[in-house]
Amino acid sequence: MGFWIYCAACTLLIPCVMLFFGRRFQTKPPKSINSLYGYRTSRSMKNQQTWDYAHRLCGRIWLRTGAVLLPVSLLAMLAVLGRASGAVGTWCAVVTAVQVVVILFTLPLVERGLKQKFDREGKER
Repeated sequence: MGFWIYCAACTLLIPCVMLFFGRRFQTKPPKSINSLYGYRTSRSMKNQQTWDYAHRLCGRIWLRTGAVLLPVSLLAMLAVLGRASGAVGTWCAVVTAVQVVVILFTLPLVERGLKQKFDREGKER
């Protein structure tokens, strides 16, 4: 049971991080373009306007996605409650891999939003 609790907590980390940073990017995004913290792509770092827009959009997507992933991940872990450690560990890895794919899928969504709103030089269309 202890290993299941550990794995369940681990699978909730990605959705919780998405919720935290989703909210943070919407309410208190990084004020200036930097190479240390924030949604950093060449398109989002063109100018302050693209930087701000990328964080608002990424924050909105991560909030919604994290809100869906959190209960789904918990329900997925309940499917292996009481099973052997090997099965729990394998299932935990599968759930985490799916979460990673989901979080990576948000990148093209934000980039598409930036591309639709701004031209190559970062000027609003």
